[in-house]
Amino acid sequence: MYAILDIETTGGKYNEEGITEIAIYKFDGHQIVDQFISLVNPEREIQPFVVKLTGINNGMLVNAPKFYEVAKRIIEITNDCIIVAHNAVFDSRILTTEFRRLGYTYEKQSVCTVELSKKLIPGLPSYKLGKLCRSLAIPVASRHRADGDAMATVQLFKLLLNKDIDKEIVKKSVKTIIPKKLAPKLQDVLDELPSKTGLFYIHNGTSILYIGKGKNIKKSVNQLFLRTSKKAKEIQNKLTSVTYEDTGNELIAKLKFAEQLKVNKPKYNFINKNNLNEVTFNNDNFLIVEKGRETGEKSVLLIENNEVKGFCYTDLNYQINNLDVLHSLISPMDNSILNRNIIKKYLQKNNVEKLIRF
Repeated sequence: MYAILDIETTGGKYNEEGITEIAIYKFDGHQIVDQFISLVNPEREIQPFVVKLTGINNGMLVNAPKFYEVAKRIIEITNDCIIVAHNAVFDSRILTTEFRRLGYTYEKQSVCTVELSKKLIPGLPSYKLGKLCRSLAIPVASRHRADGDAMATVQLFKLLLNKDIDKEIVKKSVKTIIPKKLAPKLQDVLDELPSKTGLFYIHNGTSILYIGKGKNIKKSVNQLFLRTSKKAKEIQNKLTSVTYEDTGNELIAKLKFAEQLKVNKPKYNFINKNNLNEVTFNNDNFLIVEKGRETGEKSVLLIENNEVKGFCYTDLNYQINNLDVLHSLISPMDNSILNRNIIKKYLQKNNVEKLIRF
């Protein structure tokens, strides 16, 4: 028995999204035997781009049931079922997160129709649901609404079951919705971390075992906790706490990451010793201004006489425009080949907020 579903969400930070609409079709391999479709009040704002994409706005959800009011029905209709979804990792994570907020552990096996389609119908131009259905002439009644997308997934899944003559690919594609359930200790640690850009430090007592970085600290730590390599398992077993450092942007995160590896030499970090080319900047004296850690704050990186001097955070234009003041604010950084390469590559790949030459 399968529960073929689609979920629409508010959008927003990783693991902080809420469900706005859910559609579930219970499918016995031949026909739909039950269904559940409902708007859901997420008790949080919907991101504007999501409103534009789905047509679901906050006003539509004022009188909709909250997740705890539909949770029992979801459990009932998915009982003894394998979850089927297009990009099952996403839908599974959202459901698991919502149930965890209620203090309930929700674990199901899942099948992803994206993965199955790539294996069974190779060579298509796109495997996004809309374009895939267009390629396969599967009608989609209302794209980016749970009911329409779930019904399209039902039709797609029927086609895939048909193509899987030996049933081997379906068997191999079955996975657990929480493939590696986090130990309570790890989940508690994860719950305390922010969805911000920066660094995180895995501690064993006073020792730093591992340093990581990411656009989303919580997501990066979660990915580390879900790994099954020998090194990852050792880190998970030995950690006593995780601390983090919000940097506000990727450039400062990359520079501080390189700095912290050099200073702390964590046991489980791989240190890249590849030779790097010497870098000369296009201008001898300039400031790189990027967003800071909070609204109104900026990070400022100082390059003077073609040397990396350091960085600081400020919320005053006067501090940015006054070099003497800036010198007193910055935290020094090595004018190393590595740091110069990090800055050069960042400038090549990103449009910075401001580049001030002086």
